[in-house]
Amino acid sequence: MIGYVTVGTNDLKKAGEFYDKICSELGMGRFMADDRLIAWGSPGGGAGFGVALPYDGKPMTVGNGVMAAFGAKDKAQVDRVYKLALSLGGKCEGAPGQRSEKFYAAISAIPKATSSTPS
Repeated sequence: MIGYVTVGTNDLKKAGEFYDKICSELGMGRFMADDRLIAWGSPGGGAGFGVALPYDGKPMTVGNGVMAAFGAKDKAQVDRVYKLALSLGGKCEGAPGQRSEKFYAAISAIPKATSSTPS
């Protein structure tokens, strides 16, 4: 089981604004924030999610192949979060759809300033 996933950012404020909206739709709220890190989760809700300025103080760089996924309650929520991510500047890297018999997903690269995913 995953306890939390943290991704890097070069713009903590912009990343916070982006993920406040995405996490809210998924039923998560901020539970920790300081000048280097913001984290979201929900009581008893499984893994938490965070964005942070790199610990070493150097600029965040791309982690090619790194992916974090939020669980959604149904296909409709996958579709809503995907559309919300695109409306917030995310880039389509896989429209919502059936990936296998029991796996429905969408992939969105988020705006460059919010994580290590290139846009």
